[in-house]
Amino acid sequence: MIDQKSLSSPGSSIDTTPAEEEKQASKSKKPDKVWGWLDERVGFSVLRYAVPAHANTFWYTLGGITFMGIVVLAITGVWLAQYYNPDPSTARESVIYIQNNAPLGDVIRGIHVWTAYLVVITAVLHLIRIVVTAAYKRPRELNWVVGIALLGMLLFVGIFSGTILRWDQESYEAMSHNMELTNLLGALGGYFADAFTTSVSMLPRLYVLHVSIMPLLLALLLIVHFFMIKHHGISPTATQADNGEAPAGKLPPFKMTARYTTHLRLMVGYGIALLGLAGMLGTIFPQAIGPTPDPSMEITKPPFLFFWIYPFENWFGIPGILYSAVALFGFLTIMPFIDRTPLRRLRSRRVIMVIGLILLVAVLVLSIMTALAPTARHLS
Repeated sequence: MIDQKSLSSPGSSIDTTPAEEEKQASKSKKPDKVWGWLDERVGFSVLRYAVPAHANTFWYTLGGITFMGIVVLAITGVWLAQYYNPDPSTARESVIYIQNNAPLGDVIRGIHVWTAYLVVITAVLHLIRIVVTAAYKRPRELNWVVGIALLGMLLFVGIFSGTILRWDQESYEAMSHNMELTNLLGALGGYFADAFTTSVSMLPRLYVLHVSIMPLLLALLLIVHFFMIKHHGISPTATQADNGEAPAGKLPPFKMTARYTTHLRLMVGYGIALLGLAGMLGTIFPQAIGPTPDPSMEITKPPFLFFWIYPFENWFGIPGILYSAVALFGFLTIMPFIDRTPLRRLRSRRVIMVIGLILLVAVLVLSIMTALAPTARHLS
């Protein structure tokens, strides 16, 4: 016979309410008090939102890898700034000091320089993936435009202005090209003109641009980029879009079977791998410091990521740099607005596929031409 007292006793499981069961379960799990305290105040749990399963594949993580590379650039850049002197009379010597005397100077500098190259490469691969999957189509056209602006800034901040700060012969020639382009831009290039100010020389002004103004603009664009990704969600695959699984370019909630926290862990993991690769490349291929600038000479070529633009300078002089860059980035910017078909599979967008292949082959061929060609004089 069942004891009625045992049924009504406070500890009886039969008499326990759902709220009490949940409280007992939470006690048995013994949650991390520190994490719970932080989550209550910061809201880390908001990152547990659902994403499609394909978001956690490598190709859909390239944007996150690029962001992690930018974080590495910021951290190593702060360290390098403690030893760098932007005064033209001592800038090159301060870089030599970083390379030879500063604690881990050669390692940190190698990581910083090669991460700048790798970030541009991962950003380009990210854009190629977006073109292949037509992820720039409705409703993500404006986010594509922001992405193109980010790529342009990475090229300018990470490669071009960074090269000038070394202040050797290549740096001086790069700055001289910049000054020539300023004359073509007129008022738009006023900041880079000698007439802008006579109290500060060009190198310190480019240093401020490199470490302050451009990173701030880059951060603002990244915030806009991330906001739009969160607003529109991870883009569907081309197959999902063409099969009608993603009306108006958005997957329904029941198709979101993964979590963003997994995506975040992959980003961090790939970011660490990127850091390791940059360190290895910096050790195997250390960045040389060229001779002291000689204004009477022009004996260098641009960094290899700009090789594709050098033949246009050979053919059309300094204006060739401006016109070719404007043509390429202008076309990339308007791509979502000319590729207006509802189809997303690449084989269904033959015009874009052909144009994209022509651009890739052209960049490759022009880069090889630059690598094999002798240095030419273009500066007046």
